Amino acid sequence: MYADAETIRRILTATGDTWAVVGLSNNEARAAHGVAEVLQRYGKRIVPVHPKAETVHGEQGYASLADIPFEVDVVDVFVNSRLAGEVADEAVAVGAKAVWFQLGVIDEAAYERTRAAGLDMVMDRCPAIEIPRLG
Repeated sequence: MYADAETIRRILTATGDTWAVVGLSNNEARAAHGVAEVLQRYGKRIVPVHPKAETVHGEQGYASLADIPFEVDVVDVFVNSRLAGEVADEAVAVGAKAVWFQLGVIDEAAYERTRAAGLDMVMDRCPAIEIPRLG
């Protein structure tokens, strides 16, 4: 329901290649670190978003979506469900085209708000799993 194949394909292939990865830091044990690496291998520019604003995988980090001085196409969310809705609202505010909530990140109200604002959205899926399936 929150991740139809057409929306997944559109986000991964046609929405744009600049992905803000919220929750991405240099902690290699965190899922965001490996997923960002996969996105890079598939030609995506990743933008780390984390309070520490660390450079990760060679890309300058920012403390918040609002701090990024250029447009982002997709906001990939690696924060817990309790905080994810706020991130989705920020994604709308900065003009992103799509929001992607990672595996286990679910906020149905945020999904409805984000879709109502005209953005594509996927919840409870991982782009590093979905992108190789595109062939």
